[in-house]
Amino acid sequence: MATKRTTKPPKSPAPAEPVVCAPCGGSGMVAATVRVGRKRRPVGQQDGICLNCLGTGTNPDA
Repeated sequence: MATKRTTKPPKSPAPAEPVVCAPCGGSGMVAATVRVGRKRRPVGQQDGICLNCLGTGTNPDA
């Protein structure tokens, strides 16, 4: 006959809220200036993947 457990096992702590990445604001995308011409004048911006969080939107250091 098996013995009965008298105490409950401890509950695991709730998962922490993920911290958003500062450079992209949690979107995973950042704006990169597009430059053209010999004098490299800026003509606009295009979206690029955030190199800090690699597009996940969460802070990798947290």
